[in-house]
Amino acid sequence: MKIHEYQGKEILRKFGVNTPRGIPCFSVDEAVKAAEQLGAQLPTKIWIVKAQIHAGGRGKGGGVKLAKSLDEVRAHASSILGMQLKTHQTGPQGQQVRRLLVEDGAAIQKEYYVAALTDRATQTVAMMASSEGGMDIEEVAHKTPEKIIKVFVDPLVGLTDAQALALAEGIGVPAASQAQAIDTFKKLYTCYMETDASLAEINPLILEGNGNIKALDAKFNFDANALYRQPEIVAYRDLDEEDPDEIEASKFDLAYISLDGNIGCLVNGAGLAMATMDTIKLFGAEPANFLDVGGGATTEKVTEAFKIMLKNPKVKGILVNIFGGIMKCDTIAAGIVAAAKETHLSVPLVVRMKGTNEDLGKQILVASGLPIIAADTMADAATKIVAAVK
Repeated sequence: MKIHEYQGKEILRKFGVNTPRGIPCFSVDEAVKAAEQLGAQLPTKIWIVKAQIHAGGRGKGGGVKLAKSLDEVRAHASSILGMQLKTHQTGPQGQQVRRLLVEDGAAIQKEYYVAALTDRATQTVAMMASSEGGMDIEEVAHKTPEKIIKVFVDPLVGLTDAQALALAEGIGVPAASQAQAIDTFKKLYTCYMETDASLAEINPLILEGNGNIKALDAKFNFDANALYRQPEIVAYRDLDEEDPDEIEASKFDLAYISLDGNIGCLVNGAGLAMATMDTIKLFGAEPANFLDVGGGATTEKVTEAFKIMLKNPKVKGILVNIFGGIMKCDTIAAGIVAAAKETHLSVPLVVRMKGTNEDLGKQILVASGLPIIAADTMADAATKIVAAVK
């Protein structure tokens, strides 16, 4: 689960991290009113008007503007609110801007990058920092990897002062500001742990002219499996920023992700789903989705899965690949037949089933009288669905 920048800053403030004053807005008039409220204590009268979408690169896409007057605030808010903002993370279709953040300007002397994220290889929390703040960290890692400093934190110990100091010195924080930087790093780590985040990123973390350290942006991803114990985080969810089909799938406990291909995939198990998509690509086509029905699929779940896949106009065929372990093949077969009939399936359907009650499942498919194409191996299934689609 992702949240907006202004929500991330609200979380950071709860943990004592220094951020600019800012007010979220949903209309142009609200943006002007927010600027007036902030400007009452802002002698320089500089505001930043920022688009709020779940994607980075907003500034490059025209979603972040500096305003030196209330008229400029109104003009920028008018142009940004409602725009289809396109960045390297939204894809070519872009994302409509429905929310704004109006906040104080900052006297930026230097920009840094810092983030906490799970490192599965070492089973620790990786704290990363760089002197190249404000840039895409992937670009920094590719061109100048030596400018990324990492420390690995034992969750049973926490981020130590020595580790935080190593980060601060490594990215060149001036000695006079290192105590503030260390404090910020430790608070970010605590925030990451206590909110069940999978990523907590500040980019840029800035050094102001007066030597203060401040979080100028905030990006959070949260572990969906831990949301049941984070009701305050769940309340931040913005369904407008999520794929409607993925939202619908979540209601039926289906793991679904839209992709750009034309072959729908229905599989039980994430690993098998990935292997199935790889096989489709190997045989010259592209998957239209990742869809894992899990180990407890019912006829209803399979039917809903078919409905969701067929909503996508790009889907020209469906491949069902089932390994019957806990999930029995006959249960899936009954679901496939019911789904095909209810949705009036009109695209080619290839089914490959192996495992528990495999023969019974195949009998159910044959007895249905539906034009279902049977396959015995993954290669056979991929060959048949690609040929059927072409």
